[in-house]
Amino acid sequence: MATATARSGERRISPVFLGIVAVTAVTGWAAWTGWAARPGIAVFLFVTAAWVVSLCLHEYAHARTALHGGDLSVGDKGYLTLNPLKYTHALLSIVLPLLFVIAGGIGLPGGAVFIERDRIRGRWRHSLISAAGPLTNVLFAAVCTAPFWLGALDGVPRDFRFALAFLALLQVTAAILNFLPVPGLDGYGVVEPWLSYGVKRQVAPFAPYGLMLVFALLWVPSVNAVFFDVVDAVLRHLGVGDADSYCGQQLYRFWTQGDPGCAFVR
Repeated sequence: MATATARSGERRISPVFLGIVAVTAVTGWAAWTGWAARPGIAVFLFVTAAWVVSLCLHEYAHARTALHGGDLSVGDKGYLTLNPLKYTHALLSIVLPLLFVIAGGIGLPGGAVFIERDRIRGRWRHSLISAAGPLTNVLFAAVCTAPFWLGALDGVPRDFRFALAFLALLQVTAAILNFLPVPGLDGYGVVEPWLSYGVKRQVAPFAPYGLMLVFALLWVPSVNAVFFDVVDAVLRHLGVGDADSYCGQQLYRFWTQGDPGCAFVR
């Protein structure tokens, strides 16, 4: 009985996560109704809270897939509670992604859950564990853009539409970056089980620097332009116009003057 109770506690949704969901719901309502005196503040809080929710779901997807793959230790570590405070690298998983969203509007991929890979059998399982996180971002992006590609924007307030568009942009950037086959990112984790031992041994020393390399390249104007061209193309395919995502970012950054032209976007 004690073991069953303990396992139940390991998988019970954390009050911390429920609190973040509650903040998302309340601020989403404020952005929808225009209740806040400054709509940008409501959009900022809504997008930020929803982004943290997506980060938690991203890491939960890794952990849950690992659990079914044979790593029962993820329960002991608290990963199945969706509590961001249980992550092994809270700085990489929560703090840095938030800073990058606030500063540059980029969905930073983080690495938070420690999977005991020696417990997992089968290359396909290893690949699926790595792919589960960014696939969550893909699903989140599909949900955020559903009103756009379903043609169901009638009655959706402009500011809330902008917020959804910017949140979708963050999810798309996170998914693309995560799926890059760069050591240290989930994309490399997908292909790594299929590489020879020699190749993996040669690549291993570079894994801690893969994420830094990616973001260093994004500072190169030509690379940054190509990256966001791809992001914008994906968003347009999902029905989100450039003006919506741009004005969403402008509204999110409420502490700046913003683009007055966004006030006339319908």
